[in-house]
Amino acid sequence: MGGMKMGKVSVLKLSDKRVMDSEGVEVGVLHNIVAEAGTGMLKELVVKPADELDTSMFKKEEDYILIPFDAVKAVRDVIIVDSDKMHVRA
Repeated sequence: MGGMKMGKVSVLKLSDKRVMDSEGVEVGVLHNIVAEAGTGMLKELVVKPADELDTSMFKKEEDYILIPFDAVKAVRDVIIVDSDKMHVRA
């Protein structure tokens, strides 16, 4: 069976993609993706935040913010993340 395999995206193709939230606000640029060692499930996007982004609501690691992978809504020319899901729930 030919055709496109859904759900398989090369992680290498994703790095340096811009990340926007569902309101169209630039979040930053994708740096890396964290996967769970045992399962290979994608856990978090590691994003270099845009200069004007308020990062206080995000989980942080050094100069990067971490966004739960389940916040990702679409991967096109940019990665769209759900504004309501991208912050760490307190």
